[in-house]
Amino acid sequence: MQSKDEIEKRIVEIESQMASPDFWGNKENAQAFVKEYQNLKMALAGVDGYDKGDAILSIISGAGGDDAEDFTRMLFAMYKKYVALKGWTSGLLSSNENSMGGFRSISFEIAGESAYGTLKGEAGVHRLVRMSPFNSAGKRQTSFSLVEVLPKLPDIGEAHIPETELEITVARSGGPGGQNVNKRDTAVRMTHIPTGLSVHVTSERSQLQNREKALEMLRGKLFQLRQEAAARERVGLSAGSSTKIEWGSQIRSYVLHPYQLVKDHRTNHERRDVDRVLEGDIQSFIDAQKNSAIGAGGV
Repeated sequence: MQSKDEIEKRIVEIESQMASPDFWGNKENAQAFVKEYQNLKMALAGVDGYDKGDAILSIISGAGGDDAEDFTRMLFAMYKKYVALKGWTSGLLSSNENSMGGFRSISFEIAGESAYGTLKGEAGVHRLVRMSPFNSAGKRQTSFSLVEVLPKLPDIGEAHIPETELEITVARSGGPGGQNVNKRDTAVRMTHIPTGLSVHVTSERSQLQNREKALEMLRGKLFQLRQEAAARERVGLSAGSSTKIEWGSQIRSYVLHPYQLVKDHRTNHERRDVDRVLEGDIQSFIDAQKNSAIGAGGV
């Protein structure tokens, strides 16, 4: 991430260019500079420029087999309903669905004022405890899913990814039951060669559109990687530290049996109206986490 001195220096450079009589001679370049200038100004003001923007939310199933994949479906429905309650809009990017309606993974984009800033605290491992509908013996099952929240970043400055760092493969997009969405190869898998980070987008009917959305996801993942590296450096953790989608790493538990309770383990905020929470009523958890972050000196 850029230091305050680097941001201030870049702002002065752009202001100098904006003062030039021929600045608007190339409209596309001028607009890109203005956008970068606005982002830098917001970063300098302490909102990191991205909290007020859109978000990309992914849910990945962890330990728990069929129950975990069904839990991912439940979380996806919960966040979709929360997005609707906020008056935001969302669009599917990719999904890996099993034969029972659950998801091994699912990603969707969210457009709305401060979507990223609002939802970023939801990132982490979520845990479900219930009587398993997939177990004929009716035993209690614990399962886990990982929620990942990324900002949508403009393709400028530090966020820009050179073409030479990308490996791109295309395939035919598949619909439910293996049906083809169309006869063209439109699904895009994009890998950032230096880090090995990879994304997959299948939602659009145009390969170019899927490519653009894949780039957005990859920019967000690289941003997150830099943030995590900086955080590890501050507390002296090794670069190999990572989050496991299993017991002991959860940020929130959803208990449906033997009692009803949703509890956030970071703030200790809890509620017993589990059905309302799963219907998208999660604002109290978001507010509790924000207040906790502010109290700890975070943004």
